[in-house]
Amino acid sequence: MSDTADVVAVMSPSSGEPDPYTTTQATAATGIEGRTPWQLAWQRLRRDRVAMVSLVVIGLIVLMAVAAPLAALVTGHPVNEQYRTTGLTPDGLPRGPSSEFWLGTDDLGRDILVRIAYGARISLLVGVASTVLTVVIGVVIGLAAGFLGGLVDTVLARLIDVVLSVPFLLVAIALVSITGPSLLVTVLVIGFFSWASVARIVRGQVLSMREREFVEAARSLGASNPRIMFVDILPNVLAPVIVYASLLIPVVIVVEATLSFLGLGLAPPTADWGGMISEAQTYYTTSWWFVVFPGAALLVTTLAFNLLGDGIRDAFDPRSERLMAK
Repeated sequence: MSDTADVVAVMSPSSGEPDPYTTTQATAATGIEGRTPWQLAWQRLRRDRVAMVSLVVIGLIVLMAVAAPLAALVTGHPVNEQYRTTGLTPDGLPRGPSSEFWLGTDDLGRDILVRIAYGARISLLVGVASTVLTVVIGVVIGLAAGFLGGLVDTVLARLIDVVLSVPFLLVAIALVSITGPSLLVTVLVIGFFSWASVARIVRGQVLSMREREFVEAARSLGASNPRIMFVDILPNVLAPVIVYASLLIPVVIVVEATLSFLGLGLAPPTADWGGMISEAQTYYTTSWWFVVFPGAALLVTTLAFNLLGDGIRDAFDPRSERLMAK
């Protein structure tokens, strides 16, 4: 018989049951596999039902965006095709939901269902692309400011303060009105004015880590500053960056919809949720579906991303949930 089996077989003299101490020794002898903080965060996130439902909803929205051409094929209605005979009433008003137009038509007789599906592509593309650009710029500047310190930190910290003090929406409207509406301009404008918050978060994290033992050990081994910044420190600041990025995506989607609502988003006839809501302003009393369905798509998307972001935040920092409960 093995040594482990011998240990387990030892009985407590008082009760005749296995001795807890020797049982613990047996468990230790078999080896215990540790879990990384990322694994622990994923386990907490999986237990969050609201976050999981939100993740499923986001997956369905992504599937709708990817399958937008399939929606046009199934309904037989191309995204920009105008059905002025069958899609409009004799008075020239949009038609309501029917077997031909499942979610009704807009003011030009176009299928709202198909345009919502194509609009999801624009919202998700702008949201993800602008967030990635924001995170990359913010992480690089925050790492440089927090790790290098001195004059570099002073200059970059003041630059962060200046960008944060700029009235973002007004400047974005001015720039888009000058350069003209386009997808690239929208992504660049949103990304340029959103990186400062990420940089401030990363800078604060790096300032608390640059004097830690593992950084001193890397310096003593001759590691260069870029290697220490991107190999040793960056993985330790990713958690708050991921949390912020998950909460930034819905904000970006709303900003893009706002620009489109004001006529400064993508040029017509591109399907866009904000543009569809803007076009429906004069029809909300006679054609409720024209404003309700695009607005519901925008609401559900931003709500799902916000709830998922809250779940990710609690998964990485379970103390926040306990503090709020208190």
